[in-house]
Amino acid sequence: MKKNRGKWKRLGWMGLLVFLLFLTGCGGFGSPAGGERQVVIPRADGKNTIETENLSADISNLDQGYLMVRYTGDAPKLFVQLIGPDQTEYKYFMEPSQEYVTIPLTCGDGEYYLCAYENVGGEQYSPVLSQMLELELENEFGPYLCSNQYVNFTLESQAVIFGMELTEGLTEGLEKVQKIYRWVTENICYDYDKAVNVSTGYLPDIDETLRTKKGICFDYAAMMTAMLRSQGIPSKLNIGYLTGDIYHAWISVYLDETGWIDRVIEFNGTDWQMMDPTVAASSGSREVQETAKDSTNYIVCYVR
Repeated sequence: MKKNRGKWKRLGWMGLLVFLLFLTGCGGFGSPAGGERQVVIPRADGKNTIETENLSADISNLDQGYLMVRYTGDAPKLFVQLIGPDQTEYKYFMEPSQEYVTIPLTCGDGEYYLCAYENVGGEQYSPVLSQMLELELENEFGPYLCSNQYVNFTLESQAVIFGMELTEGLTEGLEKVQKIYRWVTENICYDYDKAVNVSTGYLPDIDETLRTKKGICFDYAAMMTAMLRSQGIPSKLNIGYLTGDIYHAWISVYLDETGWIDRVIEFNGTDWQMMDPTVAASSGSREVQETAKDSTNYIVCYVR
């Protein structure tokens, strides 16, 4: 816990750099530019499941880019480990519930090693599931169009509804991305107190971010990703490091004519330029601006 708090505290210390995000788009919900891409609504169909006494892993929709896990045991929490074809280890924690948790498969086609462990006390865990999964995506954008544990939304989420209202009448993905980007950078403030006190395992609440008009970089990224995905615009929530040691979160967005736009960006009407939205949201020093513009300062560790 102390380690994670320290990471977010450094973000607050860096001030505006702590923030995050950037964007581009490919289309709107229902009629996205460049093709009919739709938001993926995760579901546990029960057609293909892996069962243990207290655990159900629904793998009915792997080809859509996700699996769903439900834990109903007596342990205080469950730790799910997922290792994809790129050998990156992803960790997901969940508490006992009758509800399923959506876990994205963001490493592309190939083999995924799925393990689950029950918490048996303190930091001790006991294995309850081990399974190899084979993934072949129906749509390469599937994992970046659906809700999951980190980008948690439904079409009834207030932030999603507001995003729809904000972009009403716009037909081009780029127009929607710009509209959402500008609103967020002009209306959401960075929460320095939260950055210092955020707990281990923190997960964003996009509706709370909308209501309070403040948050940390993780909140910015999750809300913008949800607002874009819910309109059929493929978006990645990236978690990694800025300048080597500052724990950071930001987004990438897919634009048909450009492809994936990675790290922070700002569109001046003609060209995409590197620019951290934190700087766009307020005034930053020249040093901060130059840091944000250099793409080599951003290192992605996980994509959610």
